[in-house]
Amino acid sequence: MPSIKKKLDAGQFNLKDQVVAINRVTKVVKGGKNMSFAALVVVGDPSAAVVGYGTGKAKEVPQAIRKAIEAAKKNLIRVNISQMTIPHLSLGRYGAGQVLLKPAPEGTGVIAGGAVRAVMTSAGIQNVLTKSLGTANPHNVIKATFEALMQLKDRNTIAALRGKTVQEL
Repeated sequence: MPSIKKKLDAGQFNLKDQVVAINRVTKVVKGGKNMSFAALVVVGDPSAAVVGYGTGKAKEVPQAIRKAIEAAKKNLIRVNISQMTIPHLSLGRYGAGQVLLKPAPEGTGVIAGGAVRAVMTSAGIQNVLTKSLGTANPHNVIKATFEALMQLKDRNTIAALRGKTVQEL
């Protein structure tokens, strides 16, 4: 059950963008083939633990990237981080893509490939173990990663759900 999230204002963050995938797509019409480019971009502010993704299509690559960045700024989420890693294990699913995120001790680094690495570094997570299961399609992998990140809860929330104090956990 997805929780209702409040919209984050992109203007108050120092966002850095990272292009994950650029795909040349073709639409076949009566007169021939219409070429365009589709871009998948991740934006994030590592210091604020904020990350978002977006897609854009245009006739040229720079315009497609610009559109994708604008779309990504509209869909930012805040990630719960505890001491430069994630608070607990999480599995995100989207389509045929599954992404497993595991907390890691200090000094491990980001053990992730491709699309998942872009999301982790943009979110400011410095120590994490990940495994991408199922599809290698970057769109579904990123959506599954975001699903896993949205499942993360901080210690205060878990303590409140269990009716305990943070020290008892």
